[in-house]
Amino acid sequence: MDFDLSEEQRLLKESVDGLLADSYDFEQRKKYGAEKGGWSKSLWGKLSEQGLLGLPFTEEDGGFGAGPVETMIVMEALGRALMLEPYLATVVLGGGFLRRGGSAAQKAAYLPSIIDGSKTLAFAQLEKNSRYDLADVATTAKKSGAGFVIDGEKFVVIHGDTADTLIVTARTKGGQRDHNGIGVFLVPANASGVRIKGYQTQDGLRAADITLAGVEIGADAAIGDPENALPLIEQVVDDARIALCAEAVGAMEESLKTTVEYLKTRNQFGVAIGTFQSLQHRGSDMFVALEQARSMSYFATMAGAFTDPKERATAVAAAKVQIGRSARFVGQQAIQLHGGVGMTMEFKIGHYFKRLTMIESLFGDADYHLRRVSEQGGLLKD
Repeated sequence: MDFDLSEEQRLLKESVDGLLADSYDFEQRKKYGAEKGGWSKSLWGKLSEQGLLGLPFTEEDGGFGAGPVETMIVMEALGRALMLEPYLATVVLGGGFLRRGGSAAQKAAYLPSIIDGSKTLAFAQLEKNSRYDLADVATTAKKSGAGFVIDGEKFVVIHGDTADTLIVTARTKGGQRDHNGIGVFLVPANASGVRIKGYQTQDGLRAADITLAGVEIGADAAIGDPENALPLIEQVVDDARIALCAEAVGAMEESLKTTVEYLKTRNQFGVAIGTFQSLQHRGSDMFVALEQARSMSYFATMAGAFTDPKERATAVAAAKVQIGRSARFVGQQAIQLHGGVGMTMEFKIGHYFKRLTMIESLFGDADYHLRRVSEQGGLLKD
């Protein structure tokens, strides 16, 4: 199978790599993180100018009609740069719901603002004790006239404290863990009854805990079928898992590069520690783990186009298992090989490990996804 990039894809890679090389070194990242909201609005504007915010949307919707490979290229670059901006939350998740399930009116109302960088979105899904179960939804959306009234709490909403619009999962009928009766709703972040408590996550990004008390929305706020939106949620979350796999590969790639450079320059006993064979072996093991993760990221990217939901979910779960294992190994080895400096806030390698740790747990850790693969009888079947 040919894994070479097309000419257009190579140009995209050069473009995004060049932009981030000029605008996103580790010191600049610190400055961006200190800005209001925890990320750079000017850099977000540059992403828009280069068309990166409109990449996955159709030309009819004002985008570029790019596919999963293009998203993978961008996410790898964002992982290498350790970017703070809400690309995953706004373009992959928020835009994914609109792209895959939104009505023509919803696309017209929201996509232009996503593409030009003027508005951001956040996916409010996680609830107390729901862990990784997308069907565990206690938040309710009760019919009220022609619309709905939403009540509930959501936790660790990535970039939820700066989003203009929240995409909220809520139950319209049934029990808390029923697969039917779940809807997805567009809720303005400034709507009456919405309370947002923002905070910084361990990897330097932002998140929020959100309370919705008697929040009134119209019937046009529902994305797709308000009583059967779980298949849409699962598909968009799989898109996010695929994007996270690519981001992790980028972060692991930079972690290995930084570690090798450190081994070449750090002297002990009068020689560079990179000359010690045992440390060379550990660096080689890191490389193997990275390449295993890269292969599974490619596989997950291809699996995003599978028409069978179970086949797609199993493939993505298998990729998330390997990504989680590789991310943990590469991150731990990078810290160990850097020694004490790897634990400091001033040195970037610890920040890569924190981001890799967060990616490993987002939308299911390795143990969770290994169970999913096992329940489906494994990845390879007769």
